[in-house]
Amino acid sequence: MTNAEDQLDEQLINRDPIKQFQQWLDDAIAAHLPLPEAMSLATTSTDGKPTSRMVLLKRVDTQGFVFFTNYRSAKAKELDANPNAALVFFWPTLERQVRIEGAVTKTSAAESREYFETRPRESQIGAWASPQSEVISGREELERRKAELEEEYRDRAVDWPEYWGGYRLTPTRIEFWKGRIGRLHDRIVYELAENGSWSIKRLAP
Repeated sequence: MTNAEDQLDEQLINRDPIKQFQQWLDDAIAAHLPLPEAMSLATTSTDGKPTSRMVLLKRVDTQGFVFFTNYRSAKAKELDANPNAALVFFWPTLERQVRIEGAVTKTSAAESREYFETRPRESQIGAWASPQSEVISGREELERRKAELEEEYRDRAVDWPEYWGGYRLTPTRIEFWKGRIGRLHDRIVYELAENGSWSIKRLAP
């Protein structure tokens, strides 16, 4: 499939936006793009200003889009204050973008623990070593804490820190964008109705 042949047609796309997204993610993975699961997470600061950062999608299903982080981090505090957020995926080689909006909730402790146990050991140590988003004295502070933890867990599995876990964004709006010649791009938006069905509309580029 070349970019010239790739387009969005509201008559042909999947009626379920989650399935349509999964197809695009699978295409990005099949194309061997670097970090196809990388997404921008936009939140609102406690003083009402927009903030964003890149995070990694770890799971997508009928319930939404899941990522994991430190519950004491800046983004976690922002989500506590305002649980509405937006995600953006961009795969430039494929000329594709997906924008997602919705409400965010924490995953269960069991789900967070289960995922933590699949992480590389060094990432598990890192979750304990880093007081995410806090000011620290220097790199040496992290390295010292890492060394202490490696010694503490030298002969056993790394415990799950209860302040580390997942969030799930449940979408109410998902927009698919496909680049086309002359900047007459394709934009298809799905919007969730109160009855749980999705409406599909084409937007001008």
